[in-house]
Amino acid sequence: MGVETATYISQLSATNPLGTDPISEGDDQIRLVKSVLQSQFTSLGAAAVTGTAAELNLIDGYTGTTAELNTLDVTTQGTSEASKVLTADANGDVTIADGAYDFDVASHDGTNGLLLGGTLVTATATELNLIDGYTGTTTELNTLDVTTQGTAEASKVVTSDGSLVTNFADGVLQRPEFKDYGETKTALSAAASVTCDLTTGNVFTLTADQNTTFVFSNPSDTGSSCAFTLIWTQDGSDRTITWPTTVDWAGGSAPDVTSGSAKIDVYTFFTLDAGTIWYGFQAGADMG
Repeated sequence: MGVETATYISQLSATNPLGTDPISEGDDQIRLVKSVLQSQFTSLGAAAVTGTAAELNLIDGYTGTTAELNTLDVTTQGTSEASKVLTADANGDVTIADGAYDFDVASHDGTNGLLLGGTLVTATATELNLIDGYTGTTTELNTLDVTTQGTAEASKVVTSDGSLVTNFADGVLQRPEFKDYGETKTALSAAASVTCDLTTGNVFTLTADQNTTFVFSNPSDTGSSCAFTLIWTQDGSDRTITWPTTVDWAGGSAPDVTSGSAKIDVYTFFTLDAGTIWYGFQAGADMG
């Protein structure tokens, strides 16, 4: 027959060697088969191939171009449903199929956890679930974006809205240093009865158009010092002021209101017992 040549199994002839061929050519044929097997299966090494024909046939029909076949190259693995939940497209996007499947990050380097951008995520499922239901639009989630943190009441006292208003809900802000700060000024509308509501500001202005009775409301709780300033402006006629009976004036009596159009008087008040007693002072008279 003459000794055939081959590099791959498919090039071997199933009819060789012939029964009439010399023994020496049969020897050469055996050596050729060994050479072909070693050339085509270069990476088996000393490990035995334990896969069954059914298991090896799972890759039958694969037409990809990857140098090595990886899990994500295979769109269907086996026939069990659990082997079909993970798929990947040509863009590298990985999809976990709909259903109650767990995404379990196994140990890759001796440390269990999910690596994001090379950083290990150490938060527990309980901690991550704290942001469940958040519907804000912030680019990054900050503490003040979260209205409810955990279940401890102490974690709910600070809230913030889109107007940069932070509400401490009468909580203590300890050891701050303030720089370039302001107080909220509230312009009151002229009326026969006018309320200075301490939840709306700590500086009030009023231009009177009639005699006015003042009411002070919503001071801080007992144990806190609560203060405010009132700037009174007369109109074209002299108006009178009736103060709350809870005001204890410096000197024992309420000061006179400055007479004259557009005259300005400035008053300051503070309380230590939630408004049971207001200490009153005329900080300035005839200011305008």
